[in-house]
Amino acid sequence: MNGLGTTQDPYLQAFRGSFTSALRWHQLDDLWARILEHADAGWFLYAVGEPPPMVAADAERVRNFIAEIDRLLRAEHREDYCGIVYANDLRAPTFIKIYDPGNLGVVCGFSDEPPLPGWVMSLIPPVDLPSTRPLPKSRRRWWKRLLG
Repeated sequence: MNGLGTTQDPYLQAFRGSFTSALRWHQLDDLWARILEHADAGWFLYAVGEPPPMVAADAERVRNFIAEIDRLLRAEHREDYCGIVYANDLRAPTFIKIYDPGNLGVVCGFSDEPPLPGWVMSLIPPVDLPSTRPLPKSRRRWWKRLLG
């Protein structure tokens, strides 16, 4: 068990569902473009370790989040591949897990205690995911600055 309980909550069911990685940077660009086409769809932007949002972000906040998270991922994940952003469907995403480049652990493969993502974007209102680590202060400040 990974600490996420056994509830039948729709968010947790979606969280545990099947995901595909945006393995290459151009695939991440394509994923962002698809989200930006529907920035006003009702995306919940959740920084794991912070209280989950109660309301969906407006389109401007979604656009700002994508610009900032993309900048952070490219600056801190200095690889020729991405591989740390997963979507339930790369062509029509409704649930996206974004792993923190500073806390990757065992993201892919099998683990009894896989790390939680740093951020989750979903069209389903989130529930509080237990954090396996305290959120670094620099990430807290980044998140607070981004969302005000």
